[in-house]
Amino acid sequence: MEKSFVCKSLDDLGQIANLILENFSQYRVFAFYGKMGVGKTTLIKYICKKLDVEDNVVSPSFSIINEYKTISDESVFHFDFYRIKNLVEAFDIGYEDYFYGDSFCFIEWPEKIEELLPENFVYVHIEENENDNSRIIKLSD
Repeated sequence: MEKSFVCKSLDDLGQIANLILENFSQYRVFAFYGKMGVGKTTLIKYICKKLDVEDNVVSPSFSIINEYKTISDESVFHFDFYRIKNLVEAFDIGYEDYFYGDSFCFIEWPEKIEELLPENFVYVHIEENENDNSRIIKLSD
């Protein structure tokens, strides 16, 4: 399945987050691609809000992984692989337990660990439309 959304402002992100979760409800792993500053973390924040995450959602730039809890005490994991130097670091954090578990996993900079991604994940690509600063969000499974 392929879906595309245009985000003209932050006001659009709540509805886009809903649509992502509705259209890809059978998936738990989402890989976010896009240039630095394009809005990967911001979109993840809105998706987490729709999942009823209580914690403050921030990019795990230095910790590589953040765990958030929902109001029903479910775990949601947020990864940022920008700073890893090699795949060994992903093995060291036990990526398999996360990627192959039942919890949602939102992955920034997945291109650094692409060969470790599970077979069933959602590809999320965000790009900026330079004409009007909107974002084009393309998803596929």
